[in-house]
Formats: sequence, structure tokens, C-alpha cells
Amino acid sequence: MITKQFHQGVGHSVVELHDARHVCVAALPRAGRTLAEQTRDALGALGELMDEHGTRGSTIRQAVFVADARQIEVCRRLIETFYGDAMPATTYVPQGPCPGKLVAIEAHGIAQGRRPVRIERHSPQLVVTRHEGVAWCHCANVVPDPINGSLHAGALNAFGHMARLLENAGFRYSQVIRTWLYLDDIVGADATRPRYQEFNRARADFYDAVPFPRSHANGTKTQGRFYPASTGIGARGNGVTMSCIALASRRDDLRVVPLENPIQTAAFDYDVRYGPQSPSFSRAVAVVADGTATLFVSGTASITGTESRHAGDVGRQTHQTLDNIASLIHPANLARHGVEGCGATLADLAHLRVYVKHPADYETVRAICHDRLGPLPAVYAVADICRPELLVEIEAVAFAVRAASKTAR
Repeated sequence: MITKQFHQGVGHSVVELHDARHVCVAALPRAGRTLAEQTRDALGALGELMDEHGTRGSTIRQAVFVADARQIEVCRRLIETFYGDAMPATTYVPQGPCPGKLVAIEAHGIAQGRRPVRIERHSPQLVVTRHEGVAWCHCANVVPDPINGSLHAGALNAFGHMARLLENAGFRYSQVIRTWLYLDDIVGADATRPRYQEFNRARADFYDAVPFPRSHANGTKTQGRFYPASTGIGARGNGVTMSCIALASRRDDLRVVPLENPIQTAAFDYDVRYGPQSPSFSRAVAVVADGTATLFVSGTASITGTESRHAGDVGRQTHQTLDNIASLIHPANLARHGVEGCGATLADLAHLRVYVKHPADYETVRAICHDRLGPLPAVYAVADICRPELLVEIEAVAFAVRAASKTAR
């Protein structure tokens, strides 16, 4: 079901799913000194893999990691020239790619199968795909208006922009299943409160007015509250940037299931030690149909229960983070959430993003991930994690197959 390859910073995974081929490419430049040279090199590698797998004109979303936020416009012009009229929904993330590169690109494409995939390109911020009775909306690079106000006001403004972009494409914010939330100086303070806590207050205030579903498309009740899967992560000098995926379906057999981890307290149940408003996200969201589940794994760190583990030891934190992901996607946990006979292991991850707090820790983290996960396409970026003592955070997408009998590595 999944084929994967990763070598010298360039890799891809191919997933045959629901009569379509899904391709994820991670491209790190192998040559070039300037941002322009490195961007062209990464795009060249990206183009070769797109051509090989038939997604040159059907790339739907991408994240571009740029070490210097001041050079994003240079990068944007090169990327828009490369794609032309087939521009995917693109988020520019001000995080330095490892090891010491100026740019890295993660792109997702979908190749046509026997049944056509319809791609609607509204703008470089918004792309919709329709296939097999399911519509996916990819919303990218949402930033607040340049207003003079608090982080709370800016975050609310950005959430509002994202909701309106979705509405323009015929979607509702209540259909969002995955978000990425990039926050400058995430461990700093905003007035009298840590910035991440203030951001969580804004998210909770916005979500209070969002009628997230209390049942699945087939009428099955959710277990507890529904929130999107999410990554909330530090970024460099760019305020707040957001992106998301929303899903709409006409199919009776499709279910959207929020997942919690048996070895972690649900983030939305954190006590007041971690802020007046708990983080409003699920540990993962599973999209279940045709005997498979696509698992969107939130940003995950070395936390069990509510406590950070292995302070000061990036190796043990990386192992704990991978153990947490293995527990989250395991068949027993899916069964606990009403998805019987369907589960995944770390071998079923299709791609990875790894956020490393200190550049010097990159090789340690990369070696552990390669040892446990094999040649998996991945982007490693330097970023602050939401708690000062956490040194690494990992997010992923996995594919679970019904009646899987594998055990976690």
C-alpha cells in the first residue's frame, strides 16, 4: 500500500488509496549557496519525482520552510514561476531547515486513477479536490491583518480569515480536521501571560462559536469532544501563520474520528497549570472509509499524562515521542475509539515533520528516526516547542488497514 524512499535529503512516499495515487515529496537542496540557488535545486528534485509519479500538474498543497522570513518573497516568486497555473495551496513557514539549509519543500500530489480527481485551484491559498464523493479543502498561509493589538486579537483575526476562505469554497470551519498554527516566540510572554497560553485562549474563544460535529456522517456518536488534529509550533519573526485541511463527504460509509492517546491526557483536559484555557485539539484524527483509515497525527512530544519527560535528553525525548505515536495509531487504540480491526504501526507512516529546538541535536534525532522508521520522507526544521523543556516534536500521516496484524516497532 505504501512505498517509500529517502536519500540525501530528497524522498517520497506513494500511497495507493481509494483508486488514486497519493504522492508526498520532501525535498532538501543538495547544491547551491544562495536561497535562489537552493530553491531551484529543491524544485528540480521535486519536479523529477512529480514527473515520475504523474503529479506534475496535480500537486495540491505544500509547505515551504525558509530560514529567513525576510526572503520569503524571493522564494515565493521562484515557486510561482515553477508551478504556473498549477500552483498548490502553499504555506511559507519561517523555520530553518536542517542541517543548515536555507529552504526545504514538502509537497503533496494526487495522480488520476480510473475515476477522475477534480482539482479546483481558487488561489495560492486555497485548493479543493473532489474524488469518490469526498471533497478536501486545503487552506494555506493565513495571516492576520496588520493590526495594532494583542496576540489574542491577532489570532482571532487570523482564525476569522481562515473561516471566510473556507466559506468562499463552500466549506465550514466545523469541517476542519487538521490545522497547523505557527507562532513567533511561542515560549515568550505576551503582556502577563506566556504567548502559547494566550494563543490557546484565542483558539478556545474562536472554537466556542464553531459547531463541531457530535456525530459522524453515518450517525455514530463521537467519543467526547471533537477538535481538529493540530500542530502548534514556534516560528521566526512572522507573528501568526495558519493553514488547515477541511473535509466534506456525501458518503454514508465515511467516518471522521478524533483519537486520544491512552498514555497521554487529552490536551483539552489539561489543568490550569498549563494555562487558563486548555489547547483545543485532538491527538489525531482518523478518516475511515473502504476498510482503511488515514491518520492525521498532531504534533507530538515527550509527554505522558500531562508531564514532560526526559528533560535535557533529546535522544530519550525522541524515543518517547515515537512511542507516543505508536500508541496513538495502534489497532487497540483505534478499536478503543470504535474503529474495529483497523490499525497501524510506525512502519505505516507515510511522511514526517520533525521540529528540533537546537540545531546541534539534529543528527541525534535524525539517526533515531531513521533507525526506527527507515527511509521515510521527512523535513527536519529548527523551531521552539510549546514548553521550554521540550526539545523535539514530531507530526505524521499514517495509513491503517483493516485487519492489520502488525505490532508496533
